[in-house]
Amino acid sequence: MQLRYSFRLYPNTGQRLALAQAFGCARVVFNDVVRAREDARAAGEPFPKIGELSTQLITQAKTTPQRSWLGEVSAVVLQQSLRDAESAYRNFFASLTGKRKGPKLGPPRFKSRKDTRQSIRFTANARWSITDSGRLNLPKIGAVKVKWSRTLPTIPTSVTVIKDAAGRYFGSFVLDTDPAADRVRMPDADRTVGIDLGLTHFAVLSDGTKIDSPRFLRRAEKKLKKAQRELSRKQKGSKNRDRARHRVARVHAKVADARREFHHQLSTKLISENQGIAVEDLSVKALARTKLAKSVHDAGWSSFISMLEYKAERYGRTLVTIGRFEPTTRTCSTCGVKDEAKPLSVREWTCTACGTVHDRDTNAAINVRMAAGLAVSACGAPVRPGAIPAQREETGSHGFPTEPRTA
Repeated sequence: MQLRYSFRLYPNTGQRLALAQAFGCARVVFNDVVRAREDARAAGEPFPKIGELSTQLITQAKTTPQRSWLGEVSAVVLQQSLRDAESAYRNFFASLTGKRKGPKLGPPRFKSRKDTRQSIRFTANARWSITDSGRLNLPKIGAVKVKWSRTLPTIPTSVTVIKDAAGRYFGSFVLDTDPAADRVRMPDADRTVGIDLGLTHFAVLSDGTKIDSPRFLRRAEKKLKKAQRELSRKQKGSKNRDRARHRVARVHAKVADARREFHHQLSTKLISENQGIAVEDLSVKALARTKLAKSVHDAGWSSFISMLEYKAERYGRTLVTIGRFEPTTRTCSTCGVKDEAKPLSVREWTCTACGTVHDRDTNAAINVRMAAGLAVSACGAPVRPGAIPAQREETGSHGFPTEPRTA
């Protein structure tokens, strides 16, 4: 199973200039590939192969005065940018033919130096390394300082250097983990739980536990409003506007980091304590078109469920997703009788058949658990399996078990 570990980088002034040059060269190669293929499409000619593009846009381009500066960065960075363009076209055509699941993808677009995210990738043949002092040694860039928040379990296969909108640098390492070893380290559990996601409470569990919604964006609205107001008053193209834009980006980054931290901690806790987990397939896009859009985006349900999916795959747990049209809210979890639909203002109701008084969210969580087939304890009872695709992302100092932090 492949995972991605991200760590904060702190390059010095010279290394920042070298990274900016590498970002620019990779961006130029990507745009040259898109331009070459768009010209071939307009002329009615077949697309040039990746080998032809590599020779023309990298090898031969380095010998010309217009592209001679491509030789000042690592050749692996340019080749990986070429492969990224190839993958973008492959995904686009697979989306057109229906082979790729999910929303339809558009054709690759030209990259800009003003994009909020810049990245370059170094594979193993780039001869990058981690020094004895804990620095990340990159070819033609130097030894970059790294803030290690956890140890790497295995040797990484590649590293991607990312610069985000807030001007922060990250090193994202891709490595292969052994799911069998991860499952051995995970403590045994015989519990099952159903989860009802909401806005008043982020999650309500079938055992009655209620987890409050932190509302990170709502709490930062005052500071964000002030930063955006200052940004709107700055003259376009000025350095003051650029500094104001970075202040806005830092506020957004702080909100996103706090939300991701909360999702990681909660998902790891649920995975470590339960063998089977049931959630509801929510239509986040539809809810985002209502008056609750800001609160829905602030909760980040999709990100949380994605973390549950790949952690369940990694640690040998079972995650079951039930349909969004299952009447979990208006069904009595005691006798199974379906009551009439209830508005959101009704937080507690009484079953007309058996007289049981239900908390709206707790009752829904119990019904989610029962609908998923997890009503019986997982200890000694079969838990319905499901094919869960693993998400290739793991950031920060989360995961199970914890290990001593070291550089």
